[in-house]
Parts: sequence; structure tokens; C-alpha cells
Amino acid sequence: MLRLLRHKPRTKSYRDIANVTPAAEFNCFVDPEAAERVLSSGAPVVMMPLDVTHKAHVTADRIERFRTMRNKVGPIFAELLTYAKQFDWQKYGTDRAPMHDPTTVVWLLRPELFSGLHVNVEVETTSPLTTGMTVIDWWGVTNRQKNAYVVRDVDAEGLYDLIFESFRRLP
Repeated sequence: MLRLLRHKPRTKSYRDIANVTPAAEFNCFVDPEAAERVLSSGAPVVMMPLDVTHKAHVTADRIERFRTMRNKVGPIFAELLTYAKQFDWQKYGTDRAPMHDPTTVVWLLRPELFSGLHVNVEVETTSPLTTGMTVIDWWGVTNRQKNAYVVRDVDAEGLYDLIFESFRRLP
């Protein structure tokens, strides 16, 4: 009988890798060659995969917090989020939706809210089945040069606190 050993992996699961095809996220899918050039350029690269943006959920409570701000910006942003996130709420069958682009902005402002690993990342550029797929060598099994810091986790409460505080100061 085969017995599976249970162990705690060093990283959390990497499962939300795609949103355009079963294997590729939009940005890498539309121009995988450009993504591969960036990763092989030698420039410092930080990659924020969908796994992380799916941890920074937009929820009804968070939208309500924006809606009740005593300025013009908060309620407008609440309406924008409500409209934009309807698709995600239907797709995922829940009142939670990922927060993509603002998560990257928060990384620039407060990188200490995030954690990750420096690893090798390659982009599939030739396979018709997996074009645009990012292949991350979490365990260093390829011995390829580490070319990106891949964010794995986010303090979602800290992220939203920063966004709320920033918006609160606006007119």
C-alpha cells in the first residue's frame, strides 16, 4: 500500500496561476517573449502572482468602508469596485474578489506587508498548450540563476489599512 507522507511545504500552494488560459495569466499570455526578456535582463524583478492578489480580497465590508468615507473619493471608489468586481463575484461564487493592480502599488509603498522568495522564473514561449505560463523553480532543482523575487503572501488587513488611510486624506 502506498502511504503518502504529509509535510509542511516551504511555500504555500501556487495554484491561481492563470486567468486567460488554463496555464497563463493575461500579461504573460499576450506577450510571453517580452516577459521572458524582462526575466533574463538581469534587472531586479519582483513578480506578484495571482495567488497573492487573490489573498487581498475586495469584500462587501471593505467596499462599505470606502462608501462611508466623508469625502468624494471613497464613495466613488466604492462604486467603481462594486461595478468592477461583479464579474469576479459571479466567477468565484462568493462575495470576495481579487485586488490586482492596487496590490502592486502597495508593494511599492510598503513592501514589508509582503513576503516571498528569490527564485528562478521562466516563461513558456513556444508551446501552444502552455504559452505564457510562468514556471517557477521553488525548490532550486534546475540550478538556474535566481532571476526574480516572487511574492507569496500579503498582510491583507495592512494593505487595506494603507489604502483606506491614503483615501481618507483625500478631498
